[in-house]
Amino acid sequence: MTDETPWKRNEVDSPCVKVCVVHPEARICTGCLRTIDEITRWSKMAPEDRREIMAALPDRQSMLRKRRGGRAARVSRG
Repeated sequence: MTDETPWKRNEVDSPCVKVCVVHPEARICTGCLRTIDEITRWSKMAPEDRREIMAALPDRQSMLRKRRGGRAARVSRG
């Protein structure tokens, strides 16, 4: 008889949803809401650090809802 339960590591799962686009002003991934630094360091982070980031992610969603100003804003930014 074989055990068909998949092997799973005891660690905080990544919030990655494979939508990797960095918001140009908020500087966070629009998919997982992490910063580039957090994404880069994720595999080396302690579980406590990962949990802290995971807890902060829901509050970051509002950073992506702000209107960026459309064409007029792009032109003014130059």
